[in-house]
Amino acid sequence: MNKITVKICMGTTCFVMGASQLQELMDIIPSKYGDKVEIQGVPCLEFCNVNTESNAPYVAVADTIVKNATVDKVLETIERKLGYGQE
Repeated sequence: MNKITVKICMGTTCFVMGASQLQELMDIIPSKYGDKVEIQGVPCLEFCNVNTESNAPYVAVADTIVKNATVDKVLETIERKLGYGQE
């Protein structure tokens, strides 16, 4: 399985709308998933520029965009990508 990359948008809109709370993922992800998941804070994912309504903060989990991202939503998306809980 390839490593999953998680990108947290730290642009102004996302940061103000809650990305600052997502920084705790920087601690959770390495301890929970080890080297299966790489996490990055990025200056901007540009999703606010292409959407007429803001659903910030945004997080990219591999090829999936998590809108109105929370720690729980991001972790659930990672676990789906990793195939956890699937028989």
